[in-house]
Amino acid sequence: MRLDRFLANLPHCNRQEARQLLASGRVQVDGQTQRDGLSEVSQFSRVQLDDELLQAGKAARYLMLHKPVGVVSATEHPEHRTVLDLLDEPDKHQLHLAGRLDLNTSGLLLLTNDGQWSRRATAPTGQQPKVYLVHTQDEIDPACVEVFARGLYFQYENLTTRPAILELLAPRHARLTLFEGRYHQVKRMFGHFQNKVIGLHRVSMGTIQLDERLCPGQYRELSALEIASF
Repeated sequence: MRLDRFLANLPHCNRQEARQLLASGRVQVDGQTQRDGLSEVSQFSRVQLDDELLQAGKAARYLMLHKPVGVVSATEHPEHRTVLDLLDEPDKHQLHLAGRLDLNTSGLLLLTNDGQWSRRATAPTGQQPKVYLVHTQDEIDPACVEVFARGLYFQYENLTTRPAILELLAPRHARLTLFEGRYHQVKRMFGHFQNKVIGLHRVSMGTIQLDERLCPGQYRELSALEIASF
């Protein structure tokens, strides 16, 4: 919400009075005097008028979780444990997932209560790479490298995937970098070559790398640098 609108919504304060409060330097946002009524304030902003606290500001949370296989990327599920069940946090039900992983996929998962941040983290712009380690049932056809780099046509959606980078690490192991997140995309790409994916692990999103110190099921707060990367 714009700051001038925030102030105008206060009791006994109209738009003209809001502009006067701003012009006189009586409004502080996150400890800084703010005179620009077009500046944005969110649920996380601390807003003061002189010494009066108008909004305390909700604490923003950003977590990195090492998701294990067999845990659902959801906030609730009737049959399986969810990622929220792994968190020992009093406010965990206020969190949502910034991207998802399939039941049988492990690795980096991000959780937050900041909707704008999560939209940036998962925006399908093609600018934020997602890196996976892939284990297949059969040996990987070297032709996959060139085909993945060109993009694969998905008939159901009538679209061609963005170019992806496939690095062969062993006959049945590879590192795959995607710039989008289609439904079961990795499995479908290898399925084009009749090769079943039997293990899938996400190691990074953008510049955020899964912390190697985290065992499956463990989590930690993101650093300020990691948060700023989105």
